[in-house]
Amino acid sequence: MRTIFFPLSILLLSCFFGPVLQEKETIRTDSDSIVSSKITLLFVGDLMQHQGQIEAARTASGYDYSECFKLVKEEISKADVAIGNLEVTLGGEPYSGYPQFSAPDEYLSAIKEAGFDVLLTANNHCLDRRKTGLERTILMLDSLHIPHVGTYVDQKSRNTHYPLLLEIKGFRIVLLNYTFGTNGIHVSSPNTVNYIDKSIMSSDIKAARSLMPDAIIACMHWGEEYKQLPNKEQTSLANWLLEQGVTHIIGSHPHVVQPIEIRTDSVSGNKHAIVYSLGNFISNMSAPNTDGGLIFKLELTKDSVTTYASNYSYDLVWTARPVLTQKKNHILIFVNDSINWLPPAARNRLNIFAKSARSLFNRYNQGINEYFPE
Repeated sequence: MRTIFFPLSILLLSCFFGPVLQEKETIRTDSDSIVSSKITLLFVGDLMQHQGQIEAARTASGYDYSECFKLVKEEISKADVAIGNLEVTLGGEPYSGYPQFSAPDEYLSAIKEAGFDVLLTANNHCLDRRKTGLERTILMLDSLHIPHVGTYVDQKSRNTHYPLLLEIKGFRIVLLNYTFGTNGIHVSSPNTVNYIDKSIMSSDIKAARSLMPDAIIACMHWGEEYKQLPNKEQTSLANWLLEQGVTHIIGSHPHVVQPIEIRTDSVSGNKHAIVYSLGNFISNMSAPNTDGGLIFKLELTKDSVTTYASNYSYDLVWTARPVLTQKKNHILIFVNDSINWLPPAARNRLNIFAKSARSLFNRYNQGINEYFPE
C-alpha cells in the first residue's frame, strides 16, 4: 500500500464546511428496495495500533496491514453492518503508539478493506493529537466513506449527524457512542466529543427515539482497564440506559473481555444484550487477558408487529504477535480455528487466553453461547 495524500482543496473544504462527505449519514445496500426480515450486526473491540504494530507493518514504500485481518475478513464481511472501536487517531506523521496514538493512513484503509462499515471514535485516545488529530481523523474517515460516530468538528456537525441512523434492508438502527474521558486532555473549541453525561445522553436518547428506530444501540467506552468484571458504575449506567429506552449496550475500554448478559424485559418480553467489554480486537498488548477479545454477533428480526433480537452469540479472537510467530506482521486468529502454522509458544498463549475467557464466561455470562464461524 502507498501513503494516501489529499489535495489542499479537500482539506480547505473540511475546514470550512465540516467533514467532506458529511452527507454520508445512511448506510444502504444494493437490496434496499427489498425489505428483509433479518439483519446481522457485528461488533468488535479496540482497534489499537501500538508502536510494535507500526514497525511490523512498515515497508520500503509505506505500511502494509493486509496480513492482519486476512483470517477474519470473511466473517466480518458477511455481517450486514460491522462496527469497531477505532482507538487511535489518524493524526498524520510522526506515527506513534502508546501513550499518544497516531496510526498510518494505511491502517484505516485496511480496516475498511477488512469489511468494517462503521467506526466508533468516542474513546479516551481520541484527543491524543489534540484538535488537529481529531479533525484529521474525521477527514480521513469521510474521505474513505466510512460512517463514524462519537466525535465532531463542531456542534453544528454533531447536531446534523447525531444520533447516527443506519438504514439497511428495511431496518432503522440508531447508534450512540460515549466515552468516560479523554486522558485529561480537554477538547478544543469548536470540536465536540461525546462524554458520558446523563443529561446529554437523555436528550440524545429522546432524539433517537423520535427517529422511530427498530433498535437503539449505545456503544460505551467505560469501566476499569484490565478488570474482568464490570464495576458498579457500568452496571448502574447499563440499567439507566435500558430504562431510558436503549435496546442494546456494547462496551469497550478495559482491554480485556467482560461478561455478557441477555436480559428479558418483564413487561414486553423483549431481549436486551449488554456486552460489558469486547476486549482488544487487535493490539500489541501482551499482559494477561489483553491479547484477545470478542466478536459479538446480534441478529435482529422484524415481523409485522415488532423488531426483536432473534439470535446473539460471540466468538473469541486472538492476536498472533510477530515475537511469537516469527511472521512479519500481527495476525488476527479465531480461537476455534485450526491454525497449523502456529509455533508451540504462540499456541500456548492462545490457549491461555481462551481458557481464561471461557472460564469467566461460564461463570458470569447470562443467556448466550459461543458461536463457531463457518
